[in-house]
Amino acid sequence: MSTMQLCELDRILQEQLQTLAVTLKPATIRYYRVQTNRFVRYLHLNYPEIQSPGQLQRNPHVLGWLRSLAEDDHPLTNRSRRAALICMTRLFDDLADNGYPVREALILSQDLPPHDLYLPIPLSPEVDSLLSRELRHTDDLLANALLLLRATGMRIGECLRLNRDSLRHLGGNLWALHVPLGKLHNERWVPMDDDAHKTFDRILALAAPPPHDASNPASTPLLITPNGNKVSYHRMSKALKNAAKRAGCPPVRLHQLRHTFATVMLRAGMSLTALKEILGHRDIRMTMRYVQVTQNDLQREYHLARRNMASVHAVPRLRTHHVEADDTGIAGICRALDAVKHRLEMHRRQLTNQHAKNKIQSLARRLAKLCGALAALQNA
Repeated sequence: MSTMQLCELDRILQEQLQTLAVTLKPATIRYYRVQTNRFVRYLHLNYPEIQSPGQLQRNPHVLGWLRSLAEDDHPLTNRSRRAALICMTRLFDDLADNGYPVREALILSQDLPPHDLYLPIPLSPEVDSLLSRELRHTDDLLANALLLLRATGMRIGECLRLNRDSLRHLGGNLWALHVPLGKLHNERWVPMDDDAHKTFDRILALAAPPPHDASNPASTPLLITPNGNKVSYHRMSKALKNAAKRAGCPPVRLHQLRHTFATVMLRAGMSLTALKEILGHRDIRMTMRYVQVTQNDLQREYHLARRNMASVHAVPRLRTHHVEADDTGIAGICRALDAVKHRLEMHRRQLTNQHAKNKIQSLARRLAKLCGALAALQNA
């Protein structure tokens, strides 16, 4: 009997999902169905007497379900729990609009867990340089595709969906990459410099030519291997991992190339609004996370400079000795050489020409060797 009752509640929820499928994307409906099934299974195990949406109460039914999401052997992340609550809230609201006697306030705003806070993890300048050098040295299809990822800040899924005609000429020396529908179901244009333009052309040269029977050869996929297979996420990830290993770098993930692009552009002075459009973020708060990364850079550079100030402004002390009546011997000559070294160091610190500063350092080392030779002569 309880199974029959539960099936009735499940039937009502599934019918509502079919109604939502008219306007929502199939992937979204699949996610709704996963969350609905999880909720129904919880009721079946703990409250099998529930027959209709009207019997649902905030306590104990909904609150118990919320606790189960967090106390499971494999608890959901905050992000997944938020998504589950939003799905069920939408379903309860729609059922109420369709005449079912659903109680109000089954799920409250305070039930939503806080967003998981994480910062982007860009590559260090050293790793970024080593990896770029290795990819340019490899110079195959996958290596150039990875260079294009780094040069544009695209998501990997967007890169894999590029076509042969994705690069567009805007007039003069201006070029842009048309990024197709991606994670947020929007498309955008990403500016391309000469280096990125050459990388795209290199990919065209390395990729398989479009099939002869293609209705529009320019609109065929860009990343096609010479044997005719589409480049996959797995192959791109493996190529990046191998390149990092050859370059002597720590393991690198594909999305770090996007983080590195954004961080470098922000450090170089690009505005947040421009970066938001290039990255394809809907909410500028996502782009703002890169400000926290660059703020860490500023703090590190500031404290490093403060530590260096102590040594920059520290005046080397001139060694003093008891002045003897006869200051013409080897000891007097050594004291005179120390004074010359002191004056040279003071002069060196006022110079801006690095070549001249290096010359003075070389002279100072020679004076130190001369002092050492004189001291050895005196003790002989």
